[in-house]
Amino acid sequence: MAVDPRQQEVLRELRTVQDPDLHRDLVSLGFIQNLTIEGQRVAFTINLTTPACPVRDELQAQAEQAVRRLPWVSEVAVDMQATTRTGRGGGSNEQLIPRVKNVVAVASGKGGVGKSTTSVNVALALADSGARVGLLDCDIYGPNVPMMMGIREKPQLLSEGGKIVPCRSYGIKVMSIGFFLDEENPVIWRGPMVHGAIQQFLRDVDWGELDYLVIDLPPGTGDAPLSLSQLIPLSGAVIVTTPQDVALQDVAKGMSMFRRLEVPVLGVIENMSYFICPNCSEKHEIFGRGGGERIAKQFEVPFLGQVPLHPRVREGGDAGRPVIVTDPEMPESVAFRHVAGEIARQVSILAVAGEEGGFVPAMTLTLKK
Repeated sequence: MAVDPRQQEVLRELRTVQDPDLHRDLVSLGFIQNLTIEGQRVAFTINLTTPACPVRDELQAQAEQAVRRLPWVSEVAVDMQATTRTGRGGGSNEQLIPRVKNVVAVASGKGGVGKSTTSVNVALALADSGARVGLLDCDIYGPNVPMMMGIREKPQLLSEGGKIVPCRSYGIKVMSIGFFLDEENPVIWRGPMVHGAIQQFLRDVDWGELDYLVIDLPPGTGDAPLSLSQLIPLSGAVIVTTPQDVALQDVAKGMSMFRRLEVPVLGVIENMSYFICPNCSEKHEIFGRGGGERIAKQFEVPFLGQVPLHPRVREGGDAGRPVIVTDPEMPESVAFRHVAGEIARQVSILAVAGEEGGFVPAMTLTLKK
């Protein structure tokens, strides 16, 4: 069967469209699939590395515009799809969770910065983009995820294999030590018990096929992140902080910990960045200005974005109705979706680099004077 020479013309034009993160054109990256030409109509698929790609719409528009430059083309149909790439060491290398493509740890240098709120809303934002998402609450001493996700039932056991079926809420799979504890009694565990619990949550839970498993770590640099990094290869870690400069020291400890554990730091999220008064619409920077961005710049890691402070975020967490679900258009929800897209972007960059033999190792963090 003869090959339509016009296909080469189309591919030539599509080679002018570059992925801004991978710095290569869509054709050489293998993103262009199912190219068909019927008369003056051209149809093809762009298969991206993540459904949460933050430049999805821009790439679609650029590709359509490029093909329309051909004088014989009158119609262009672009089907946008995504096949999530497996990040650092995941998938076939991991026996505990072999069907999970990427594991993203959400950490903070200290408590009270909104780490669990960020974990929940980022996980929901990734799921809303079309990704298959799980959320694991590894904050052994303060498991808040069940309440924030509005889950009151207990996980069930599979009849076959004896694995635990994670709870489901808002389209994502959820597991937490909080499902198995008495709310009135504190957890008083030594390191080996924490390690064993995390191992069970990975090995004995039927996570199934996931694009992203978001893990909410306890604050600080204790046993949980150490155990997690020993048990599975992480795609990367995200640091949540607040704007004030005093947070720099705590963030520095977290950065140094992940560097020593050889876990890539995907970037910094600045939570509670500012508050907009509902009466006068004035912007108030209650905790200072730009601390998260300065920290990211000083440690040479990506700044993933700012999330404003608003009572509805707290109220949604307390009521088990996350803001990104109940108020998807409010600025805080838009900010969480942006942050989720940036996280997916960084995971994809590392994944593609790893596939091509150019894996970027855990970065060496140096504080600029």
